[in-house]
Amino acid sequence: MTDINQVLARADQNLPSSLDKLFELLRIESISTDPAYKAECRKAAEWLVAYLEGLGFTASVRDTPGHPMVVAHHAGVSTDAPHVLFYGHYDVQPVDPVELWENDPFEPSIKDVGEGRKILTGRGTSDDKGQLMTFVEACRSYKEINGALPCRITILFEGEEESGSPSLKPFLEANATELKADYALVCDTGMWDRDTPAIAAALRGLVGEEVVVTAADRDLHSGLFGGAAANPIHILVEALAGLHDETGRITLDGFYDGVEETPDNIKASWETLGKTAESFLGEVGLSIPSGEKGRSVLELTWARPTAEINGIWGGYTGEGFKTVIAAKASAKVSFRLVGTQDPDAIRKAFRSYINSKIPADCSVEFHPHGGSPAIHLSYDSPVLTKAKTALSDEWPKPAIVIGMGGSIPIVGDFQKMLGMESLLVGFGLSDDRIHSPNEKYELVSYHKGIRSWVRILQALAA
Repeated sequence: MTDINQVLARADQNLPSSLDKLFELLRIESISTDPAYKAECRKAAEWLVAYLEGLGFTASVRDTPGHPMVVAHHAGVSTDAPHVLFYGHYDVQPVDPVELWENDPFEPSIKDVGEGRKILTGRGTSDDKGQLMTFVEACRSYKEINGALPCRITILFEGEEESGSPSLKPFLEANATELKADYALVCDTGMWDRDTPAIAAALRGLVGEEVVVTAADRDLHSGLFGGAAANPIHILVEALAGLHDETGRITLDGFYDGVEETPDNIKASWETLGKTAESFLGEVGLSIPSGEKGRSVLELTWARPTAEINGIWGGYTGEGFKTVIAAKASAKVSFRLVGTQDPDAIRKAFRSYINSKIPADCSVEFHPHGGSPAIHLSYDSPVLTKAKTALSDEWPKPAIVIGMGGSIPIVGDFQKMLGMESLLVGFGLSDDRIHSPNEKYELVSYHKGIRSWVRILQALAA
């Protein structure tokens, strides 16, 4: 196998020209949600295809009902080398309000921000053009030194991630055989801090429900009917309050089926990160953790399921006062899932529970709002272990394995539709201002991100 130090040295030598190529891509105004930028999205896809072809990939623009996909393939150093699918997206968020930008959002630059730090500025630097180019440039360095890549590589870049990915699932279904690999690599994530790389091993799933409780056939005068007529707001809030017991556990039958305890060594590694309830909640003006008692805030947000009321309304909510008993009351409720919790079973249990709280002369209806299972890569997976070692060799501090409280739909699609687990490694930071004016990406994130992918590819091929 090629001496990795030669490849890393080439990545260092290529950095100036690599930045030039990144800036070319960043100047393309590929805003997917605005039809006025349709041509720019295609331009970005065509730019990527041309660059990948120059690196020896077989690449093409694939049309969809929306913005095109980019698909590229490259053979590995041998036919039995591991096969990986790398995913990223070339589309970006709108730049509004443009007057808050310090510079033209589509004229990238390098800024010295003091203390030895330099940043790349412009829309898409962190989300996700800078991130996806770290992988492409790692492949470039490998090819220039070795003439081949250590793994068989398929690349999928989409152009609608920032507008809901409407074309993605149909595209995966239609091209499943071509896109299936041993596992997927996803770069649309971040580091723990500037010195500590992270691998996201778990993403929580999601179940959403809207509940509407109906009592009387019209709003009632609370003086005439109060104390006798059922109040749907009372019924609904009492039912929702019963979703948790006094310890913070969720009370639905079978809710914790499929929920496993986080290994002690993983919890111990999280404790070393110094994230306390006070420091975590203090950022939003709070200090006392909610949820299950006796668990750290990182465990609560990364590894435990939740039930949250996202909105509730009923009766008169306008200016002044109106003494009515509402005819209807509504709420939006969401559940974050972990482990192997079944979204359909959770939805069924929730509806059964609410139905049990509805008086015989009242009614309830439900409106589903999405449902997806959690994603979890085994903490002792060989792929995760190799990537963790590779990242630790590159950065000042050892890599950590984290969970993510939210969801990345593409990861679930890869698992459900292509039968692939995903390795989530990215180099963004929490202050990169993605989706906001003055988006940036640390120069060291870009440079060491390239070097990190060199190490990961070498490790996966070993």
